[in-house]
Amino acid sequence: MNKRIILTASFFGALAVILGAFGAHGLKSAISSESLSIWSKGVEYQFYHVFALLFLSTFGRFRNKLIDLAYFSFTAGIVLFSGSLYLLATKELSQISFVNYIGPVTPLGGLFLILGWILLLFAALRHR
Repeated sequence: MNKRIILTASFFGALAVILGAFGAHGLKSAISSESLSIWSKGVEYQFYHVFALLFLSTFGRFRNKLIDLAYFSFTAGIVLFSGSLYLLATKELSQISFVNYIGPVTPLGGLFLILGWILLLFAALRHR
């Protein structure tokens, strides 16, 4: 098992639970239902990719470039995809001016997530 990947997955997993609970209880009455849906999508995809990271950690003994690149891609994808959705969902509350320009970051994060899955595929094919 790869300790670095497990630590990252644990951090993102705990954060997803915290953010999910915050969305369900703290933001429920503070933002619109559409914004709450965006928030929930960020939490959902963060959880999916926590499980992808945990699976990736099982390749720990067979450390190679593909595993490292998949780890980077999933991590960057979680930060960019879910992170931008959290910012977009709370733009009414936060009043952060740059949030209006963050929209293109979400698909970039999605591309990193897709790349992570493709790299995981190749790592699995290469694994004996």
